[in-house]
Amino acid sequence: MAATGGTASGTQSVERALSLLSYFTDEQPERRIAELVELSGLGQSTVSRLVAALESLGYLVRDERSGLHRIGPKVVELAGVALNQSAVHRAGRQVAQNLAHELGLGANVAERHRDRMFYLCHFEGPLAPRTFTLTGRSAPLHATAMGKALLSGLAEDEVRDVMGPDYPAYTRKTITGLAGLLDALAETRARGYATEVEELAFGRACLAAPVRDRSGAVVAALSVSGSLSAMDLAARQDTLAARTVEYADQISTGLGFLAHAHPAAL
Repeated sequence: MAATGGTASGTQSVERALSLLSYFTDEQPERRIAELVELSGLGQSTVSRLVAALESLGYLVRDERSGLHRIGPKVVELAGVALNQSAVHRAGRQVAQNLAHELGLGANVAERHRDRMFYLCHFEGPLAPRTFTLTGRSAPLHATAMGKALLSGLAEDEVRDVMGPDYPAYTRKTITGLAGLLDALAETRARGYATEVEELAFGRACLAAPVRDRSGAVVAALSVSGSLSAMDLAARQDTLAARTVEYADQISTGLGFLAHAHPAAL
C-alpha cells in the first residue's frame, strides 16, 4: 500500500510540474513564483519546490537580475527530438524552405491536433519578415487557410465532431459557424487549396494546400503567407496556388503518396 501511495504522489508531482510549464506562453514568456502560485492555485512552498526541480533539470531558467523564470534549454532539446522524429517535418522542411526562397514569402508546414493546427516548421522570405518563429505555435482551424486545408480531408460528420457548431471570431471576416466552414471546405476540395484573407489577423493573407500520406489521408498542410500587399491575391492567387500545390505534392510524394493509386484524393 505504501508503494501505491508513493506512486500516486509522484504522479501528482509530475502533473503539477508539467502544468507549471504550460503557463509560459508567447504572450507571457517569463513568470515570477508569485504568478505561478496564483495561476496554479498551489501553495507557495509547493510551487517553489517544483520550480527548483524544473530548474535543476534544465526545463526552467531563472534570470538572476530580474528573478523571472523562463523556459529552459531542455525543453528546446526535447522539441528538437520530437521534430526530428516527425516524418512530415523531415519530408517538408526543405520543401518549405525552397518555397519561401522562390516566392519571397513565408512558408509553413502544419499538422492538426484535435481542433487546432500546430506549426512544424516556418521559413521567412524577404517579402514576409518576422522577428519570431511560428514553429511550435498553434492556431485555430476555422480561421486559417492551413486549418481549412487540414480539415478538407474529413467527411462532414467528422468536421462536426472535431469543430462543433460555433467558433470564436478573430476579425469580422472569420467564419464562425459550421455551415460557413463546410462551404469553405467544399471550395477547398474543388480547387485543391484554401485561402485566408484577414480571417485571423488584420492585414494578413495565406494560401494553403493539403499534404497526404501513402494512404491518401490529409496529414498536413503547406502554406505561403504574408501581408496583403506581399501576397497580392487579386493578381497572384493562381500563380501562388499552382506553386504551393506543386510543392505540397512534393511533400506528399516524400511521404509515399502515389496520386495514381488514390485518384479520389485529387
